[in-house]
This record gives sequence, C-alpha cells and structure tokens, in this order.
Amino acid sequence: MAFPVHRGRRLRYNPAVRRLVRETRFVPSQLIYPLFVRPGTGVENEIPSMPDQYQLSIDRLLPRCAEALELGLGGIILFGIPDAKDPVGHDATSDDGIVQQAVREIKKRFPELLVITDLCMCEYTDHGHCGVLEDGDVNNDATLELLAAGALAQARAGADVVAPSDMMDGRIGHVRHALDEAGFLKIPILSYAAKYASSFYGPFRDAAESAPRQGDRKSYQMDPANAREAIKEVKMDIDEGADMVMVKPAMAYLDVLTEVKRCVHVPVLAYNVSGEFSMVRAAADRGWIDGTKVMMEVLGSIFRAGADGVLTYFAPDAARVLREESR
Repeated sequence: MAFPVHRGRRLRYNPAVRRLVRETRFVPSQLIYPLFVRPGTGVENEIPSMPDQYQLSIDRLLPRCAEALELGLGGIILFGIPDAKDPVGHDATSDDGIVQQAVREIKKRFPELLVITDLCMCEYTDHGHCGVLEDGDVNNDATLELLAAGALAQARAGADVVAPSDMMDGRIGHVRHALDEAGFLKIPILSYAAKYASSFYGPFRDAAESAPRQGDRKSYQMDPANAREAIKEVKMDIDEGADMVMVKPAMAYLDVLTEVKRCVHVPVLAYNVSGEFSMVRAAADRGWIDGTKVMMEVLGSIFRAGADGVLTYFAPDAARVLREESR
C-alpha cells in the first residue's frame, strides 16, 4: 500500500473541488449593513476613523438602502445622531426622532427592505451613557422606561426588528411587554445579549458621537475576560422574550460565539464592529494586506464560528465579491 493513503491535498489542487467541499459558506442575505443617519439635507460626512463610512441625511441614506436591496443584503441597522442631545435622550423616544423619521421614509420607498433599529440611549444623551445617569452611574430601572418608549416609537415608525444594545438588566422583558401591550406582537427583538466593554468600539463612538463624557461603560457592558457569563446573559434574554441574540464584538470573541451557538436554539448574530473594520481598512490602505481577501477571511471566520448572520460595514463590498464568485 502506498504511503500516505490519505492525502488532504487531493481536495485542494482543483479550484472546482475546493469550492465543492468548502465547509463554511455565506450569502449576501446573511449580511446586515449598519448606517448612521442625522438631520439635514445633503449631509454626507465621512467618518475619519472609518474609511468610506458616513453620517448621512435621509436623502443621502435612501440610495444606500436601494444599494442594499440591489445587492441582496439581509437588511440594514440604523443608528441616529440627533442635532440636540439631552440628559435622557428625548430624540430616541420621540416620534419625530431622526431614526423614526428615517424609518418612515425608507418604508415609503423600500417597504421590502428589512430595517432593524438599534435601541440604546448613548447616541442621544449629552453625557454619552446608555441610560439615565445618576451620581455617575446609570440607573438601570429608570432606563428601562426610556427603552420601552424608544421601542414603541421605532415600532410606530415601521421598524421590522428592534435591537436593544444597552445591556441593562431586565430590558428585554420590559421592551417585550411594552411592544405586546401596544399591539406590536409580531415585531422580533434582536438582543445585543453578550455585549462586551470592548476597546474595539472607538471608531463607532466617532461615528455616533457617543463617547462617554465621564467614566466608562464597564458597570453594564460585560468584562472581556468572561465567557460563562455570556451564556447566562444570553439565556436570560431568551427567557425574557428575545427572538434573536447577538455577540459583540465578533473577531476577538469567536470562542464566545461558538459556545452561544452550541447552547441556544434561536438565531445567533455577531457584530463585526467598527474597530475590526477599521483595522483591516487601515492595513489595506497601507498595502500591508490584501483588503478584499482579508475581509472575506474575517467574515468567513465569524460564520465558521457559528453566526447565522453578521452585522458588518463590509456588507456591500462582501456582497459584490460573493456576486462575482457566483458567476
């Protein structure tokens, strides 16, 4: 008998064979595109720390929505930057808030586009924290009332999915009860269930103008050292009514993503966050890496770890690559 009997390379020589036996695959409909919307007309402010990502007025946002549909993306998720911020983030709970305005306009033009609305106060408060700030700390239970009001405003505007990202205790149950009581029984909740107090969020805070003016978010977002706690948080949110759960960030928490996927029986998403995006773009812009290949490798790793869908700023570019590969 010739040695070796098993040659792994037999399945690697031929590109067609490699495609045939590829274990991990993903398609554009599994990618969600994060977009930032702010008041005004003709606004297209590039975010310095996130190349080719913008703060957009609604009129400039709509072409991105058309692009998302044309590329077959799974949908978009909206983040709002109001003109005026205040201690309790009134823009988040107002029917005239910037995200609510954007949702109504998108649904008029593109009713078939899945629109997810991020539900958090940090983009709307003048102190940059994710809830009601009292004596330097976020008042958990007072914040629940704001989140419920924000969810109702988003639902009235036509959001398809609401996505609480604040990490307050009990928020999912509170939001689910408010939605159900108001007759929005069919709107799913995508919970940022395992959201870590990560250093990878820096560029996002530039984009959303949401950096805390004092302190940090370590008293409510998870300690990056903890994995078992993530399973506890995820299961609690599912018990409270979450229809989908998310791990955030993605790349540095693939072990957590895999364990969450193993432990639960709801869709599991991951957020390929701003810092992860910007690191790849910065290295690619300097010629240190092939940005397109690394982008696809990064996304492949997140799906390989167990994600059913990925929120990523790479969504349009990745969809174009997938389209070319399918031809």
